This record gives sequence, structure tokens and C-alpha cells, in this order.
Amino acid sequence: MKQAIRKPANGHRSLVPALASRNAALEILALVLDRKRPLDEAVDAALSKSQMDPRDRAFARLAATTTIRRLGQIDDALSRLTDTKLPLRPEALMNLLRLGAAQLMFLKTPPHAAVATAVDLAQAIGLGRGKGMANAVLRRLSRESEAIEADQDAPRLNLPDWLWRRWVQAYGEDTVRAITAQHLEEPPLDLTLKHGEDAAFWAQALEATILPTGTLRRAAGGRIEILPGFTEGKWWVQDAAAAIPVRLFGELRDQVIVDLCAAPGGKSMQLAAAGARVTAVDRSASRLAIVAKNLERLGLSASLVAADALVWKPAGGTLVDGVLLDAPCTATGTIRRHPDIPLTKSPQDLAQLTRLQADLLDRAALLVRPGGLLIYCTCSLEPEEGQMQVERFLAEHAGWQRQPVAPNELAGLSEAITSTGDIRTLPSHWLPAGGMDGFFASRLIRKE
Repeated sequence: MKQAIRKPANGHRSLVPALASRNAALEILALVLDRKRPLDEAVDAALSKSQMDPRDRAFARLAATTTIRRLGQIDDALSRLTDTKLPLRPEALMNLLRLGAAQLMFLKTPPHAAVATAVDLAQAIGLGRGKGMANAVLRRLSRESEAIEADQDAPRLNLPDWLWRRWVQAYGEDTVRAITAQHLEEPPLDLTLKHGEDAAFWAQALEATILPTGTLRRAAGGRIEILPGFTEGKWWVQDAAAAIPVRLFGELRDQVIVDLCAAPGGKSMQLAAAGARVTAVDRSASRLAIVAKNLERLGLSASLVAADALVWKPAGGTLVDGVLLDAPCTATGTIRRHPDIPLTKSPQDLAQLTRLQADLLDRAALLVRPGGLLIYCTCSLEPEEGQMQVERFLAEHAGWQRQPVAPNELAGLSEAITSTGDIRTLPSHWLPAGGMDGFFASRLIRKE
């Protein structure tokens, strides 16, 4: 039976700060690696009620995220240093060793601090019999980490076999290596400006660059809510790739658009900011509440509907000008922002999600008027969730056809337009500027 990390009482207050932050990181690792919880949820669970100061909270998040991002290399390094069976509570001790290894190999924590805190934490959380192993393994790693890392194939080690094989078949090994190398970098912060705002002004105010597609990009780090323009509702956080699908509609003023599976709402905000009359549908009322809060901050309006997109239809059955379907998917295009995805998703998830996507796409088509548009997109690199889904849809729906994307619609990113006129962005696109999420988007039009 899996063992949970023992959590000191009073939100880590019984531990000194250095140990409290590392214990919080261990809690995050246990939730993600042992219980398959999403990283964001695990961070919130471990830190939301913590009494640690902001710097220690930030270290806990960074240490856990780095461990997850580099887990393949870390486990490879540890396997070279020990072949003995882990004593009592092996999952907890393994995570302790992983956390120490992440500090030594990638966070460049002074060796004496990384080793000493690991040993002290083992004692504090009831892993006393593991103190000796932690001390021996991490001390040896502090001496040999540079040689081990130089001998590792980082892009290959940090991606599970099932994803590596699929991606090599779909994109070729050189491209996959470029993608997985990008996963190891901390992604920048991308912002979408509210319609009509001066991009040059806000780029200067936010210390950002303007990407060819209009997204503002600044270095990651810092509290988002204290950046210029946040309180005034001038922009929202949205990866450059995620901002592309809405632009495929063209002119949106006074168009009636339904955004299916709308939360967390970035695309609903784009639609509303461009003048569309938006209905945002999502089955999660709690996530729609977050959308409502963001719309209020931005001074935008949309009709929010908590409903299952597979059965919902507009009042009176009226057909709409367009539907945006950002379908639930494996999200393998967002691993650089969510490094837990390879560890919490599986081929079985892919099979279930592709069936759901097919049902949602068929349902969305019923809502669109003749001559109207349906934009289908996913933040996945899996062909089954992208082009194969569209090919199936077109083969089964004679009244629909693609409306191919032209190069002049995607400034500075024509390489992302496929031979059929769909969009396929990769994390390895725009590498000098910091890459982007992997996204698929297809523009479909209902024949008159």
C-alpha cells in the first residue's frame, strides 16, 4: 500500500523553514507521482494553507516542479548509485532522494545543504532508517553528478516510452528531440492584450516583446497580479499558440459564437473582446465562476452556461454563426507548462478522450448555421486528437468542408500550416523566442 508523506501539524510550522519548504515539495511529489494528481492541484493542496513565507513557498514549488520535469534523468542517476532495496516506506524515501538529486543536479543547491536537509527531513517525517541511505547516496551524487549528467540523453530520458515512440512516428526523431529539449526550459509568460490596446505601449510597460501573432511575451517569474495593467483589465495570460484558434474566425463583431468546453476562458475573452456575442458553455460551474471573475476584471461580457456540451443547445434551437470547440484532450502539447502530464496520462486516457472528442465535434456541428464556421482545436500533439479527428468528421459529414488557413493569416508562423490547411504548432517552433505550446486547429465551414 502506498505510504503518504507525514505532514507536520500546523501547516509546516513545526519545521524550520529550510525543512518546511522541502517537506512541502515532498507532499507535492507524493500527490503527483504516487496518487497521479495534476501538479497544479498538488501545489495548491500543499501550499494553500501553508504558513511559510513567499520565498520558501516559491522554493517548494520550484523544487517539486524541477524534480518532475527532470524525473527521467534523476531516476537514471539514482539507479546508477544504488541497487539496494529501499527500506521502510519506499515511495516516500524515493521521493526524498529525488528531491535531493534535483537540488544537486539542477538547482545547484550547495551539496552540504542538499544532503543535510535531506537527512534531517528523513528523521523529521519518520524515515529514520533511511537517513543513512539518503546521506550516502546524495553525498556520492554530489561528487559524480556532473559526469552522470554529461553521459545522459536528457531528451530521451525525460519522456515516457509510449510518448517517445508515438512522436517519433508522427514527427521524426530530430523534431521530437527539439520538442523534448524545450520541455526542460522554464516557459515564458504570454499575454493577450484586450482588443484595441496599444501593443507597443504595453510591451514597454510590461518589459515584454511583441510576437509576430500579436501576443506579448515576457520572462517568467513574479506575481502576475502586480504587473502593470492587470487590475485595469488590459490583458490576460494565454500562451501564444492558444491565442491562434479564435483568430481563424476573422471578423467577429456582432457574430453569435458559442464557446464549448470554455473554461478556463481565455478564448471566451478573446471572442468577447473582438465584439462577438458569446455564450460560454462548460460542465464545471466552479470553473465558470473563474471565467466570470476574469470577464469582470476585463470589463467584458458573455453568457455563461453550466451544462454538458454533449446535450446543450441554444434556446429555441437557433443556429449560430460559429462554434469554437476546444475539446478535452491529453494536453500533451502543454508539457513544458505542465510537466506532470507524461506521468499522469496514459494511452488509455487517449483512447477515451478521442471518443469524447468525436462525439463533441459531431454535436458542435449541429449548432452552426449554413455558411457558419466551426473551429476545432486541442492542445495535444497526438494525431488522433487533431488531424485524424477532422478527417473522420469530414468523411462522415458531407455538408462540411475545410476552409484552409492561408499564410497571411498566421504572420511569422507559416511553418505551422499543414499541407491540408490546418494548424499544427509545436513546442519547438519559435525556439529563439522561447517556444510555444503544441496546438492543433482546423477551420471547418458548413456548406450553404
